[in-house]
Amino acid sequence: MARGSLQYWQKRRAYRRLPRVRNYFSDSKEPSIVGIVGYKAGMTHATVAIAGKQEEARACTIIEVPRIEAYGIRLYKKERGTGYKKILKEFHDKNSAQRAGVKKSDDYNAESAKALLSETVDVSVLMAAYPKGMATGQHHPDRFESHISGKDIAKKFELANGILGKEIKPGDIFKEGEHTDIITITKGKGWAGVIKRFGVARLNHKATQKIRHVGVLGSFGIGRVLYSVPQSGQLGFNYRTEQNKRILKIGRKEDVESINPKSGFINYGKVKSDFIIIDGSVGGPAKRLVRIRKSITNVDSKGIKEAKVTYIATTERSL
Repeated sequence: MARGSLQYWQKRRAYRRLPRVRNYFSDSKEPSIVGIVGYKAGMTHATVAIAGKQEEARACTIIEVPRIEAYGIRLYKKERGTGYKKILKEFHDKNSAQRAGVKKSDDYNAESAKALLSETVDVSVLMAAYPKGMATGQHHPDRFESHISGKDIAKKFELANGILGKEIKPGDIFKEGEHTDIITITKGKGWAGVIKRFGVARLNHKATQKIRHVGVLGSFGIGRVLYSVPQSGQLGFNYRTEQNKRILKIGRKEDVESINPKSGFINYGKVKSDFIIIDGSVGGPAKRLVRIRKSITNVDSKGIKEAKVTYIATTERSL
């Protein structure tokens, strides 16, 4: 966090546990789902060779991906006057929607949905993640929306219609070596002063009656204090997006023994389902809900470089 940077303003608490996605990957090629969710398990280190180069030790984060099911399709139209997108209609698979906790859901009719495609400007898929049985201790599903990349509305609807009511695997969306964007909510630290929150310097103990505070609140005095002046307040539990984080490995449920420490990850436990290994750190504590999105900068446009993991540390001292 840069001192005085307005890029990270406002420093308020996130409104909900599910991180918001303001932009998503979109291109004119074949349509594809742009993102899923997972739960942060912990960190370790691995030996990785990228694009056949020399192996090197890299710090990495394990994200456990629960069972994810598509339970609905959402169609968007353009709002008159403003040009913004507005929900036109939602269609649910009745059985999947009931499992996801949607109270009102009718039987899905593909023909009635296709009749609205002439008014549709965008298509997205409604999904539900089921973490029951995982180390998170959570029993209720997390519902979220994932857009579909591409410009052909008919193809996007065809993709959404094909996966409705089916399980989505991380390997169906991402590939090993691909760059992604990680959207999460950082670790909450509560109320903090200006030194911890902004990194301002301590004052001389003879200058004022206080040391750990801001010496002046601006050129206008106390009559008008700008919002950009460092002051005490909430620290942490903010929405944050990290771009271009490489996927080192996409593991299946059968491969969890290769990453699980003997006593499990600290503050989490053992990974029991599919998982993704991300190069570097990921914001938030263990058990935090994380959204994994296709990179909007499209750094892999010239091809995905292979990432070969030869060793993953499972000793407790390395975690």
